[in-house]
Amino acid sequence: MKQAVSLVLSSGGARGIAHIGVIEELERQGFEIKSIAGSSMGALVGGMYASGNLEVFKSWICKIDKKAMINLADFTLSKNGLVKGNKIINELKKITPDINIEDLPISYKAIATDIESRNEIVFEKNSLFDAIRSSISIPGFFTPNQLNDMVLIDGAVSNPLLVNRVKRCKDDLLIVVDVSGPISIKKSSSKNDDSSKLKKSTNTQFNYYSLLTQSSSIMIQQMSALMLNNYQPDILISIPMNSYGSFEFYKSEEILKIGEMVSRIEVKKFKNRFALI
Repeated sequence: MKQAVSLVLSSGGARGIAHIGVIEELERQGFEIKSIAGSSMGALVGGMYASGNLEVFKSWICKIDKKAMINLADFTLSKNGLVKGNKIINELKKITPDINIEDLPISYKAIATDIESRNEIVFEKNSLFDAIRSSISIPGFFTPNQLNDMVLIDGAVSNPLLVNRVKRCKDDLLIVVDVSGPISIKKSSSKNDDSSKLKKSTNTQFNYYSLLTQSSSIMIQQMSALMLNNYQPDILISIPMNSYGSFEFYKSEEILKIGEMVSRIEVKKFKNRFALI
């Protein structure tokens, strides 16, 4: 009998492609994902998995280069954001038709933030794509998703790591994937050390954009740390925030492999700890 898993997938932009590698590695290791909860990019990847279309999504995202990224951006003159987001959602609907969340084969939750009420909005029923479009609405980049009487922006603004929202089942393992983990600054002494692949220079040249993104990054890391302190997972798969930029989707294959590698390491540690191998 396979070990049941409740899986939490964090926000993180392009780094969230690592979620795909994590999911594939967990399945290879014999785990069964019973429920998923995701914020922002975690909501997108989680939705593709919960709908049974992760493999098709993986093939699509790994073909995206810089030119394709520009073509997917339906720019607007709106004061609420640079990109409408309709093109991306329409492409995703070619991968999987819209479906009500309650009809998905596994439990799925996503989160967005209502800028009007300042509340986190949890999606656990109705349109999957309303949930995804709302959750990925990065402030200043995507225009907010107006749904009913709400003006919805990125889920990471209120909760980047839904450890408190994922549906748990009996005898499950809680596995959390945080792709906006603490920044790695140590130099690896071994050329064969896989962890060296996660290291990047921290010599940042600050400007308006970098100051904005760095500030939001600090906020996300602090919120995530508090959540992990209150809801400690059985396995934490952490990828440093400085490993890849939020918009480096053209590096999807590379990012995906990092997710596989780190999850393999952490699962091995877990199994060794409990003498399961």
